[in-house]
Amino acid sequence: MKVITMTQVTVDGVMQGNGGASDEDRRNGFERGGWAMGVFDNETMTFINETYQRADAFLFGRRTYELFAVYWGAEERARAAAEDPRNHPITDALNTKPKYVVSTTLTEPQWANTTHLSGDLAAAIGELKAKPGGELQVHGSGALIRWLLDNDLVDEMNLLIVPVVLGHRARGCSPTPARTLHSTLSTPESTQRA
Repeated sequence: MKVITMTQVTVDGVMQGNGGASDEDRRNGFERGGWAMGVFDNETMTFINETYQRADAFLFGRRTYELFAVYWGAEERARAAAEDPRNHPITDALNTKPKYVVSTTLTEPQWANTTHLSGDLAAAIGELKAKPGGELQVHGSGALIRWLLDNDLVDEMNLLIVPVVLGHRARGCSPTPARTLHSTLSTPESTQRA
C-alpha cells in the first residue's frame, strides 16, 4: 500500500482545529477551531468523499483517532452509514475499513476494526506498505505526518488549502522538498465564502 496523506490546511500553514467542534483542539490557547467548515464547494466535497472511499486502510495519530472515533464512529452515525453507505461515504469507509492508530498512551482502541501500533513504528508501517492494495491514508494527524516525512514513509501528500489566514498556532509540516503531481482549484464561490 502507498502511504497517502490528506491534510486540510490554511493558506498560512495551520492545520490545527479545522473541524466543526470549536473546542476540538485548543492546545496552546488555540481559539479558532472550525475554520474549514462550510468553505468547500460540491466539487471539493465529492473529491473528499471519493478519497475516503478509495482507501484500503487508515493510519491515525492518537489525537486525530480519538476525535474521529467519537464523531465518525458514533453508533447512530455508523448505523446510518451501514443502512445507506452511498449517502454516508466517509462514515462508511471509516467504519468498514481497517484502521491503525499510532500511540504510546492509547493501548486498547475501542473503535471497531482498529489495530494499535507501537514499538518499531518504521518497521510496522513498512509492513503495512508492503501489503498488497492501494492506499493507506493518513487524515489530520499532524505530528504523525511530520514523523512519517522525517522517516521517508510518505508516498503522496494531498493538501486541501483553505482560503483562510489564521496567523498563528500549530503548523502542518516543516519545509520538505516535493514535486507537484496535480493541482486543482475549486470554484471561486468557495473562495469568496471563506
